[in-house]
Amino acid sequence: MEINILKSSKEEMEVELENLTIAEILRVYLNEDANVTFAAWKREHPTKKPVFLVKTKGKTAKKAIEDAVSAITKDLEKLETDFKKLK
Repeated sequence: MEINILKSSKEEMEVELENLTIAEILRVYLNEDANVTFAAWKREHPTKKPVFLVKTKGKTAKKAIEDAVSAITKDLEKLETDFKKLK
């Protein structure tokens, strides 16, 4: 997946994502982090890629995104394991 970093500072990051579904999942997980003060995406037009903005306090924006991606991966792996147990 292609990710284009538009702006990056210690407590703020703006990235252009390839996929709206990924942007929404990332938004949900980031908003569960107490160190994230703002996490949302916007899209200028349905034909444009979503732009995701995250702002933090007490943690770098990059670390917050990394933590969210790790949590998403862990939950997906658990879901896959649970699904395989079904017969």
